[in-house]
Amino acid sequence: MEEKDFALRLAQLRTKKGVSQREMSLGIGQNVNYINHIETNQGAPSLAGIIYICEYLGITLSEFFDFDNNNPTKLNKINEYLKNLDDEQLEMVENLVKNLANK
Repeated sequence: MEEKDFALRLAQLRTKKGVSQREMSLGIGQNVNYINHIETNQGAPSLAGIIYICEYLGITLSEFFDFDNNNPTKLNKINEYLKNLDDEQLEMVENLVKNLANK
């Protein structure tokens, strides 16, 4: 993975959350231009910075780096609901999702 991939992923997830670069920067305790510098490849976050970014976005590190998962926050919410379903209900949801994915 290249820095530009990290920057693009960050911008994608931040936009899905509906927050500005400034708002996110301040939300993780950084200066107002912190996220902008990362997204424009003017700097790279430390490991601690990446962890703070993930916490702010409400996702894990593995979800951040799972580039095939376009909306990890929504999938987490759905997964929490699925945990409360019985086997029959899960089968119905599985069939529904399969049909939606095939369209």
